[in-house]
This record gives sequence, structure tokens and C-alpha cells, in this order.
Amino acid sequence: MLNTVVQKELAANKYKLNNGVSIPVFGIGVWQVSEGDVVEESTLKALEMGYRLIDTAAIYGNEVGVGRAIARS
Repeated sequence: MLNTVVQKELAANKYKLNNGVSIPVFGIGVWQVSEGDVVEESTLKALEMGYRLIDTAAIYGNEVGVGRAIARS
């Protein structure tokens, strides 16, 4: 697990979008990660490490595993 300083940095660094919404600078992308245990566990581990941006889309076909990781977190 990342130390708390790194976790705070992950949470604090954000980009402000044109519509005023801020998003985290660092994120995990799940494109080309197969549905199932791999996407679920890798997403869960990223959330545990402090990541708060998950780049995902229904077309990736792995939203069930990502959703399970979010629910478990």
C-alpha cells in the first residue's frame, strides 16, 4: 500500500475542466482489461492505493467487475 503522503498527493492533485468540475490528475484505465477477477482486483487495488479516477466505458465490456470493485471498496 502507498504511504499516506503519496495517497494525499493523489487526492490533492486535480485538473479543473472547462465546466468547473475538478477531476483527479492520476487515474486507472481499464481499457483492454478482461471482465472478471483481473479487472475487479486491479480496480480494487487502485482504489485502496488512493486512486479516485477510473477511466471506463460500457464499450470496454468490463463494467460489472469495475462495479464490484467499487462496491467492495
